[in-house]
Amino acid sequence: MTTLPATKVLSPTQVERVPPLWSQWVQHLWKVLALPLLLFLLLPIGSIFFHLTPTEIWRTLQAPQALQALSLSLATATTTTGLTLFVGTPLAYLIYHRRSPLTRIIETLIELPSVLPPSVAGVALLLTFGRNGWLGQSLSLLGIQIPFTPIAVVLAQLFIASPLYVKSAALGFASIDCEIRKAAALDGANRWQILRYIVFPLSWQAILSGLVLTWARAIGEFGATILFAGNLPGRTQTMPVAIYIGFETSLETALTLSAILVLISFGILVLLKSILHASTSD
Repeated sequence: MTTLPATKVLSPTQVERVPPLWSQWVQHLWKVLALPLLLFLLLPIGSIFFHLTPTEIWRTLQAPQALQALSLSLATATTTTGLTLFVGTPLAYLIYHRRSPLTRIIETLIELPSVLPPSVAGVALLLTFGRNGWLGQSLSLLGIQIPFTPIAVVLAQLFIASPLYVKSAALGFASIDCEIRKAAALDGANRWQILRYIVFPLSWQAILSGLVLTWARAIGEFGATILFAGNLPGRTQTMPVAIYIGFETSLETALTLSAILVLISFGILVLLKSILHASTSD
């Protein structure tokens, strides 16, 4: 009498873990479909570094015009981020705290600059702060000239980038359980104490994310800046503007500044994700 080989009996849990054949095909299909977009996003960035050598980068960084554009971009983007934190936080809290049809309209208007074409934003700023603009005429009487100055660079960046912070901070404030604030109020905490000890500590991740996005968007702003602030080397020529001009005068300078912007943006995103990951894992 022959004995049949023993067959392995799978438990119900093990059966659920064995994917059917069609599921395996779907998984492979998703990987294949994801690859073209991934390559499309990575190859152009990699091509920037492929056409550069360390010697070319070092030679470009020694050029005064490149250093001026780099320092101006870093300074104006940092100033813009600081101003956004100072004036954007109360606005974000107002949007979150008082939900009404009016605040929803205000929220939509705040988000509008971030979706406008940059050229439209530049024209709007010129019509407002230009010599014949609504506010520009009054400022000219006081001897204040904004267009084609470093102040214009900051205002252009603020107009385009600040809505990112306001939106992120408002979402962070809205994610806080209202019962926590009510409990603190019942314990005798005033509004400032609730903000300081509850709202800001619980929403710091959204605030930090908004600030990083604002800084990254500000340092990469081009369209509104070149229309409103112009291209004055050492005065209003930021890195994106220098890259644009570099394609007509010096491709090496344009590629080097492009690579620097890529590295700065990548480093900021990695730092942000590391901080957020460390905070969630604690």
